[in-house]
Amino acid sequence: MEASVAADKFAFNSAKFKELICYIAKQSEDDPAFGSIKLNKILFYADFAAYRDLGQPITGACYQKLREGPAPRELLAARDELIDSGDVHLEERPYFTGVQKRLAVSGRRVPDRELFEPAEVEIVDSVIRAFYGKTAREVSDFSHREPGWALAEDRETIPYETAWLSAGPLDQDAEEAGMRFVMSRG
Repeated sequence: MEASVAADKFAFNSAKFKELICYIAKQSEDDPAFGSIKLNKILFYADFAAYRDLGQPITGACYQKLREGPAPRELLAARDELIDSGDVHLEERPYFTGVQKRLAVSGRRVPDRELFEPAEVEIVDSVIRAFYGKTAREVSDFSHREPGWALAEDRETIPYETAWLSAGPLDQDAEEAGMRFVMSRG
């Protein structure tokens, strides 16, 4: 599968991406299973759902296929900037037989929701709710059923267009709607 043109057609919004990381971390404070892997999946599903439902992703991040599932290429740099600025800190906690690494919003830092459209916040909140209490293994296994992740090679970009693909068979109405959409695009 070739690298996606879609990843390039959406401008990456670093400020929005970092604020979304803070928002997800704040909203997930009471989720005992929230950690780095789950953060990756919430970002992925929020951006891809926004692309599918709103016509563009929330952040424009570029997602790649990793062993544990989709992950934004920009995450480590953004996380480091947030840590350096004091907005978040990395916590390591014993979790089952390993160590859970999770971002926590520092002090009284409140994520700025003004950067997001109400529909974007609704999408993010629905993804957080869907994954609440699920372990890293569960969300990783779930993401492995995503056609975009399954079709990509290791470390390859997952095109936003794969948000339209289904892991299951399409009924006739869905297939016809997909064909009409493809034909209308050119």
